[in-house]
Amino acid sequence: MADMTAEHMARVIDYLRNDRKGAEISLEDVMRLAEAMTDTLRSYIHPIDVSVYAELGEMAGMIASMKKDIGDIKLADMRYDRIPAAGRELDAIVEATETATNAIMSAAEEIMGADPSDQDAFQALVNDKVVEIFEACSFQDITGQRISKVVQTLNHLDTRISQLVERLKLVPSDQPPAPDEETAEERRRRELILHGPQLKGEGVSQDDIDALLA
Repeated sequence: MADMTAEHMARVIDYLRNDRKGAEISLEDVMRLAEAMTDTLRSYIHPIDVSVYAELGEMAGMIASMKKDIGDIKLADMRYDRIPAAGRELDAIVEATETATNAIMSAAEEIMGADPSDQDAFQALVNDKVVEIFEACSFQDITGQRISKVVQTLNHLDTRISQLVERLKLVPSDQPPAPDEETAEERRRRELILHGPQLKGEGVSQDDIDALLA
């Protein structure tokens, strides 16, 4: 088909838009207009197609890399092995601590309630109970080993997740993420900890307390 002039194309478009009856517009004119519009659109769509294909290819590569990174975390190993094992270790620590505490308190109570009038019997009782106290304190060796296992699991998980976050660029590596809003339960637990044992370097020092009471 011959190329259409701009004026002729405008007439055909006006005819189609306004449905002008009696206008000298043939089917061939409409087909030529459709062909011209198709050629025009093709010149715009082709570079867009190439760009879209490139973007999709890049996205596919990122998804494949992400799947590999997630696989490296070994979620099944974490879910069914490491994390349950860490939970069991913590339960054992609580149980061992409770058992040792009860044994120490029981031995101390027996010493405090013993009759010192019979020196030999009293001395023998004290010696026996002191030995029991020392034996009860030995739980800390095993507890230390169990805590080390839990810390290793947490460090392993932290390392894997940090690597994944860094590769996905979820947050800038030099900027800490914004903290989530604290719930009422989390606030209650935090306030309870404030009145309980503190980590090294945290809490109020004994010197500060002495200075306050002076």
